[in-house]
This record gives sequence, C-alpha cells and structure tokens, in this order.
Amino acid sequence: AGPFEKAVEVAVKYADAMEAKAWGIGPGPTAGLRMQHQFFDKVVYAKIREAMGGRIKYAMSGGSAMDRRLGLFYAGAGIHIYEGYGLTECTAAATANPPERTRYGTVGQAIPGMTVHIADDGEVWLRGPNVFQGYLNNPKATDETLHDGWLATGDLGALDEDGYLTITGRKKEILVTSGGKSVSPAILEERVRDHPLVAQCIVVGNDRPYIAALVTLDAEAVEHWIQMHGKPKLSPADLVRDPELETEVRRAVVAANTLVSQAESIRTFRILAHQFTEEQGLLTPSLKLKRKAIEKMYAKEVEALYRA
Repeated sequence: AGPFEKAVEVAVKYADAMEAKAWGIGPGPTAGLRMQHQFFDKVVYAKIREAMGGRIKYAMSGGSAMDRRLGLFYAGAGIHIYEGYGLTECTAAATANPPERTRYGTVGQAIPGMTVHIADDGEVWLRGPNVFQGYLNNPKATDETLHDGWLATGDLGALDEDGYLTITGRKKEILVTSGGKSVSPAILEERVRDHPLVAQCIVVGNDRPYIAALVTLDAEAVEHWIQMHGKPKLSPADLVRDPELETEVRRAVVAANTLVSQAESIRTFRILAHQFTEEQGLLTPSLKLKRKAIEKMYAKEVEALYRA
C-alpha cells in the first residue's frame, strides 16, 4: 500500500505540472519528479495500463463529476480522460475538455454551436441546435425546463475565465439548514467517498441545525483493512463500532470539510452496517441516491445524529 500511495502522489504531481505547462503558467515537471515518474511508470503505471488492455491512451468520462485528483492520477499514469457534460434533452453532449487543453476538475468548454449560461441562482442553462423541443404530451414539464430556448439543466455550476464549466451539485438537492444556510451535498459526499473504505455517503441537514452524514462501507476494502491490521473478522454490527475504523472514516470527513466553510461542514456522522441498494428502493438504476427514501428508511439513525 505504501509504494502505491507514493506512485499516486507522483502521478498527480506530474500531471499537475504538465497541465500548468500546457497553460503557460509553469515550467513543467522538475528533473527529480521526472525520474520518480519514470520509475513508477515501469513498476506501477504500466501494470494499470496493462490491466486496461495494454494500449489504452485516452478515455471519455460522463455522468457524475470526476474528482480533479482522480483525473490527474490517470493522466500521470498515461491515460488521459476527457471529461464532458450533457443531458438527454440536448442530445447529449454540451461541453467537453479539448485535447492538449484539459483542465482537470472541470467538464470542459461548450462544444461548437452550444452556449452555456449560469443563471442568477447558479443553475446551468444550455442553448443550441441540439436542445430538444419539449417533452411529449407534457407541456407543464416543458415549460419548467425550457425558457426562451434555454434548457434549464437542474445542475449547479460555475464558469471560469476561459469558459470551462465546473458542476457543483444539483439544484433540487440543495439542503437548507434551520439557520438558513444553503449547502450543496454533492461536493462533500464525493470527497468522503474518495476514501477507500467508504462505499456511499449521504449528507443530511435539511431544516436541521447542522450538516451530518450517513456512511456505508466497501466490503472488499474493509476485509483487506482488517487483514492489514490483524483484526479478527467482525460482524457488520460490531464492525461499525470499531474505534479504529471510525477514525479512518473521520479522516475522510475531515478531508471533505476542508472544501467548505464551517457552517457547511459535516459536524457528525454515523457508519451503517449495510450499503444502500437498488433492491431496497434506495438507489436509481444508475446508482444515484434516492435521498427521501434513504432518510425515511434510516429515520432513527438520522434522528440520532441530532440528539444532544
């Protein structure tokens, strides 16, 4: 695990330096970093590429936003992932990262013919010849989605000075605490999920005094963690009460909190014994969280997060 973590660090630093060079804001990797990269390319990155077929150089990514660090890691390992964004309603691509001008952590610039606009409330609006004309036999939904030719995506985002779009969350998923603070849960949930032991994370706090979270565990990663720490095999109920495991998950929460203000941060969390599943009605077919269903099924656990 130690050498691999070092390989990840080197890949991220190398790709970050190459990105800065491409944008004319840095000299590129140092000689020492290049030597480290060459070493890990032979002992780590080549094996990753081999596991993906051996000749892979490029890939496209869409769906939920890809973390900048993950994109940098793959680039440093010799696999350039071009992230894009779009909806079925705009058939379907709207933005994409161009070759040689990738800005990791963003979904790129508007494709030719498409215009991206950020509304006053932060919602991403799209306009272009590929935007649909409306929902079949559903004028109400059409009126809610189309505004003088602009497609209201329901996603929240921001444009930088070069027109690169960053998706920050879903408009309908914004939480508002009892103190009136608006919080986008996606950025927190994604960062907590970055931890190898975490499978899923749902942030709660609507009409509550502060933000909290429910976390589920990755069974394979936990099994490996138990072996590495020489622990006996524990039942799921006992495992979630293990203090060392709780400390590991707390690190993931602390890392997530560095991305937001104190008022938006996760104050407390609870580890659940089982993952959310589609069969339980807690996930969509594309494995997105059904927030209301989860909060209803785990109402007792949510209430426990707010007991004095």
